[in-house]
Amino acid sequence: MEEKKYFLDDPRNVNRLLYVFYFISALSIFAELFIKRYVNHPWEALFGFYAIYGFLACTFLVLAATQMRKVIMRKEDYYDN
Repeated sequence: MEEKKYFLDDPRNVNRLLYVFYFISALSIFAELFIKRYVNHPWEALFGFYAIYGFLACTFLVLAATQMRKVIMRKEDYYDN
């Protein structure tokens, strides 16, 4: 019996989706040239601030989660007792 194939099983579809995400990211950074933003702090006025801030925050979350895994993770046979 043939296994059902999903949309993201095809590597070409994954690449297409990544290109869409890249395009949206570039478009949002490009839009900063034309949109007047009202900021509360001076560093928010820097070009690309929110893109850089979002990238650093996401990177921090991934790195923090990998370290938290070492502390929180239980042994495989935890529930076997």
